[in-house]
Amino acid sequence: MSSKFTPGARMPEFTLPKVGGGEISVGGKGKWQLAIVYRGKHCPICKRYLSGIPDLKADLDELGVDVVAMSADSENQATQMMAEVGVDVAVGYGLDEARMKELGLYISQPRPTETDHNFPEPGLFVTNPDGNVQIVDISNAPFSRPPLDGIIRGIRHIQTKDYPIRGTAS
Repeated sequence: MSSKFTPGARMPEFTLPKVGGGEISVGGKGKWQLAIVYRGKHCPICKRYLSGIPDLKADLDELGVDVVAMSADSENQATQMMAEVGVDVAVGYGLDEARMKELGLYISQPRPTETDHNFPEPGLFVTNPDGNVQIVDISNAPFSRPPLDGIIRGIRHIQTKDYPIRGTAS
């Protein structure tokens, strides 16, 4: 069972192997980061969602936001996905179930037509330069995810108005 991720908590720092070689780094201090967890190559909604990133790249660069995407897919699946989507962001693969649970993600078992492994449902984490999660959005279904242009407007508001992390009262 996943536990709810607490806004304002430190984003766990970890690395994953990266499509094309090397590693992606998630979490850490000193930068804004938008970390997108996608379901996998089998998900057409993920393809549409990720394909919107290039249109927003200028805004993300202006705000100093590093973008990473990740899934539980194999290297081959993630490489194929990025070739189909045509997105030029750092993409990690091999997200394991222990890390999915640590992030509070919902985990699904595949239907026969989907993939060959359990996979995370969508998640999005915006980490501030202190290394804390400023925005978190976790869904149990592929149909529910925040529009990326709205996330960018939110980051801009946070940065220009010194807007606090919300949702921290227990």
